[in-house]
Amino acid sequence: MPQLTFLPHQTLCPRGASITAQPGISICDAALAHGIEIEHACDRSCACTTCHVILRAGGDSLAPPDDLEEDLLDRAWGLEAESRLSCQALVGEADLVIEIPRYTINMVSERR
Repeated sequence: MPQLTFLPHQTLCPRGASITAQPGISICDAALAHGIEIEHACDRSCACTTCHVILRAGGDSLAPPDDLEEDLLDRAWGLEAESRLSCQALVGEADLVIEIPRYTINMVSERR
């Protein structure tokens, strides 16, 4: 199974995290299943950008984003060429290195 390495994030995983995930699961679902509480304000329906991540390695192994994801990504804070919505990016066979941006466009978080 592929290894997903999350780089340290100030609040979500201060020490970073390394998890394994089944191919075909979204990066968001894999993170949530392992206690990394990545935001997903639209409940993973590809209607916001709060689950935006940057794929620092392995991103070229994923299927390309569709038009809807591309359009939404244009609104993401800190957009980079390697940006994806983690609710839409499905894990493939390759290992990934993932950065969760420091900020989202979400003005209010439901996390405590």
